[in-house]
Amino acid sequence: MKKLLLFSLCLCFTGLLNAQDKENKKKNDSIENLREVVISANVFFGSKFEARNRTGSSYYVSQKDLQKHNYTDINRVFREIPGVNIYEEDGFGLRPNISLRGTSPERSSKITIMEDGVLIAPAPYSAPAAYYFPSVGRMQAVEVLKGSSQVQYGPNTTGGAINFISSQIPEDFSGSLNANYGSFNTSNLHARVGNSYENVGYMIEYQNNRSDGFKNLDGGGDTGFNKDDLVAKFRLNTSANASIQQSLDLKFQYSDEVSDETYLGLTTDDYAADPYRRYAGSQRDQMNADHLQYMATHTLNFNDYFRITTTGYRNEFSRNWYKLNDVTVNGQNIGISNLLDNPNQFPEAYDVVTGGNSDANALALKNNNREYLSQGVQTKLDYHWATGKVSHDLEVGLRYHVDEEDRFQWVDDYQMINGQMQLSNAGIPGTDANRISDAKAFATHALYKLKYKKWTFTPGLRYENITLGRTNYGTEDLDRTGSDLSTRENKIDVFIPGVGFNYKTNPSLSFFGGVHKGFSPPGNSTGEDAEESINVELGSRFNFAGFQGEIVGFYNDYSNLLGSDLAATGGTGTLEQFNAGEVLVRGVELLLNYDLLKSNSDFRLPLSFAYTYTNTEFQNSFDSAVDIWGVVNEGDEMPYIPNHQFNAGISLEHNKFETHLSGRYMGEFRTMVGSGAIAANQKIESNFVVDLSAKYHLNEYLSLTANAINLLDNEYAVARVPAGLRPGHPMGIYGGISARF
Repeated sequence: MKKLLLFSLCLCFTGLLNAQDKENKKKNDSIENLREVVISANVFFGSKFEARNRTGSSYYVSQKDLQKHNYTDINRVFREIPGVNIYEEDGFGLRPNISLRGTSPERSSKITIMEDGVLIAPAPYSAPAAYYFPSVGRMQAVEVLKGSSQVQYGPNTTGGAINFISSQIPEDFSGSLNANYGSFNTSNLHARVGNSYENVGYMIEYQNNRSDGFKNLDGGGDTGFNKDDLVAKFRLNTSANASIQQSLDLKFQYSDEVSDETYLGLTTDDYAADPYRRYAGSQRDQMNADHLQYMATHTLNFNDYFRITTTGYRNEFSRNWYKLNDVTVNGQNIGISNLLDNPNQFPEAYDVVTGGNSDANALALKNNNREYLSQGVQTKLDYHWATGKVSHDLEVGLRYHVDEEDRFQWVDDYQMINGQMQLSNAGIPGTDANRISDAKAFATHALYKLKYKKWTFTPGLRYENITLGRTNYGTEDLDRTGSDLSTRENKIDVFIPGVGFNYKTNPSLSFFGGVHKGFSPPGNSTGEDAEESINVELGSRFNFAGFQGEIVGFYNDYSNLLGSDLAATGGTGTLEQFNAGEVLVRGVELLLNYDLLKSNSDFRLPLSFAYTYTNTEFQNSFDSAVDIWGVVNEGDEMPYIPNHQFNAGISLEHNKFETHLSGRYMGEFRTMVGSGAIAANQKIESNFVVDLSAKYHLNEYLSLTANAINLLDNEYAVARVPAGLRPGHPMGIYGGISARF
């Protein structure tokens, strides 16, 4: 109610501002003419046109693309992009696991995630696992960058970078309201309003996304979530006739999430009987999270050729994921991952988890209570000039960044009585974990672009100076006096070079490629090595006979791959990283687009196809002592990376209506490192999922919408982590309205 009241007050305020505007401003965009170019200092490239003309592989998801299906699940958006590997976890995209070109997907920790050009993971250096992820439902566009020019956007430079572009301040008074409701009592409400004046602009946005969930909890109860997002932007700028153009953009973003999510999946037999079941032992599991972002961007435009952009930012994220961690019976303690992998070995513990009566303190629920801070300042200089027929672009960037993760955790013990969990022992905060991990990083980069006739070259260099530390107060010094203090520190300096090229033979055909160094920071253990690789790509973009697309081959040679001990991947949850040695990742990406009715002025029938082939292979043998990796032999494949995946789509578009049909194929993949045929208990079978959406435009301002996800209602598994098998989202049907003014 407080957030709705705040949004209502904001709407009243915007109405007063608009009443003061004496000028009659005319909207120039329509339902059929949505601008794709985003005018902002905090974007990678800003349009599909720019994406198609870069020296490296890139993909731009425009506002129109995002509106086709009205997805709030980032997994469903990214499935259309070649080179992106994903495994689902909760069915709603609350905690995605994203890989670019074969990087480790766990919690998206090996890619650089940004919102409006700013690092957005809770603690990008000290704890990069992305337990917070921006809500794609409020975004105006999404940029995905792979290839050599990603040295601009570290610290992770192996697979690529993702930039979410939030709703921009509009040029004229305008707003929108989108609301839908459907299966599993799932709803989404999204509203925004904004305006620009000669020297001032603003935008206010609110989104609520909620669901009762599609899983069936033993004994009853919700298995869904409720998530709110509030964004406010304010801009001050000089007049149009000022000799030097300046602007100051302020952004405030707040989100909160309450989700009844769990690490507890199902045994193989229970999944076969009912994939949407949830055990009684997960009835108290819940994630509570809050995120705050403050951001200020100053842009100084001296002329059309010289610009300096400076951004200060601060992200605060707190969460407590309260969830079942282990079970104790007859004095034996069993972790939930081990229990679900081997239920016949622990029949009494399995009985307790599924609702059987237990002794006191049998079920241990951990308060995974953590607070994160990420803040810094970054500046970027853009200078453009020409010498004869040669054009030059120089970008120089600097960033100073600090972040930390504060763990203050404890365990509560429960007893199972008649299928209901009752608290038998309340733990003391800080007695499970009491430590702070922190990082300080200075980064700088330079990217030079030279364009001569049909050739474009982009050499670049990035430098990272990183200090990673950990302060462990111990589980007895709850006041943090330092009486039982232990510390450790790891420092690293690294230069990350790269070079890319583009050769445009004619307007319909170009070739591009590049080579660069891949890098991911190590952990805070003294002497721990960083993740490093040499990455090569070669591709072509084409437009012949109506067919538009690209084909890219990539080759990533890891000299040292880092693995992480994450509970989210079935490990112990220490977050310790370990050297996994040499790995080769090779693959092909294919993108095709074609309009079957391109000559028809009333209808469009566009087709799209995206395919990714990924091959991974360890070049050495070792024993990781971590469950997801285990014993690794030379020639083994990485887990959770399918060899084959594709997405195909077809749309029928008219001025009065539009409909979109898409299908995603995900090939089988292994859940443990291995080679050859995949053992049944380590396999996720292939699946094919179809989504359908439709819109009917009543007029220029109002449309009716309908969506169906998993139209064929396929039952399919998506993962065996964090613990046990997990299902994808079943068929869901939704209807709603979309209004613009």
